[in-house]
Amino acid sequence: MPSDNDCMRQVFKLAEKGKGKTSPNPMVGAVLVKNGEIVGEGFHQGFGMPHAEIEGLTCAGDKAEGSTLYINLEPCCHYGKTPPCSKALIDAGVKKVVVSILDPNPQVNGKGIQELRAAGIQVEVGVLEQEAKQLNEVFLKWIVKKQPFILLKAALTLNGKMADMDGDSKWITGEKAREKAREMRGWYDAVLVGIKTVLKDDPLLTCRTPGLKNPVRIALDTRLKIPLDSKLVKTVGEAPFWVATCHPDPDKVEKLQKAGVKVILLSEEEEGKVSLRALSEYLGACQISSLFVEGGAEVLGGFLKERLVDKIIFFMAPKLISDSGLGVFQKWRENSIRQALILKNLAVSQIEQDVLIQGYPEF
Repeated sequence: MPSDNDCMRQVFKLAEKGKGKTSPNPMVGAVLVKNGEIVGEGFHQGFGMPHAEIEGLTCAGDKAEGSTLYINLEPCCHYGKTPPCSKALIDAGVKKVVVSILDPNPQVNGKGIQELRAAGIQVEVGVLEQEAKQLNEVFLKWIVKKQPFILLKAALTLNGKMADMDGDSKWITGEKAREKAREMRGWYDAVLVGIKTVLKDDPLLTCRTPGLKNPVRIALDTRLKIPLDSKLVKTVGEAPFWVATCHPDPDKVEKLQKAGVKVILLSEEEEGKVSLRALSEYLGACQISSLFVEGGAEVLGGFLKERLVDKIIFFMAPKLISDSGLGVFQKWRENSIRQALILKNLAVSQIEQDVLIQGYPEF
């Protein structure tokens, strides 16, 4: 007979099938067990589509009566894009519900569990709680703070350089690592670079991974220098492109808007640059729940300086270049070991010859 932990790990596997497809909803999986056997499974496949509980109940059919439901997030009890799942579980005759974490959405936040218990359903909360929180780290931040979960990504040499002294960065890492980085874009609602990167590299910033959508592409462009013939402007039909500025030229704004580009006018920081805090608040209000920041170095450093970073990933290549190369965090100056930023909950993996390091900054 499978244990609660075994069943919940299967729930997580199902939930991850919705990665990059459910925003701003969470990733949720569901497993129904009866007499020691799995009788139904499901996961939330996309925003506006049936929730995991409904998929699982549909799969189980009549066998759902008297079963135990395992789910990584508290069932909803309100009408949104879909009807409340709590009522469907009650109507189906589910006997017990095992939940990893409560849903912090103010419309739910314990109310779903209360409704289930009031109907006589046994409810257990807290199975693999930490794993469940990490699975939905994006949703858990956005639903409470209405600001995107922000990840910084950089490709580096072993001695921390993201380009040589001439600014050349093609290519620090191998093709498999670059494929992984493009796939990660598809997990996030938006991807961001600075105008210097746009002018130098003329990037597309698309995902190019089958089954995943292209993110909203954003450029920080204080003086609105973006060329009208850049790839980002020319491919707005393939993926949305937004420009964040604080010193707009009305004529340039009109031309960009005619090309399909969204121009965002924001307040400025002390240095005269676009306020990253204002941008974060704006994106959250637009239901951009996650932001994948690719740089360059000045942009990465700016987000760190403002302490807006939730997660950092480094793709590190087994290469060394001279100290005259470009360091990863310009604009961010922490030279003291005692004040060094510490990354916690590290995860390290290898992609062919390159190493992927992931961690959470402890500000």
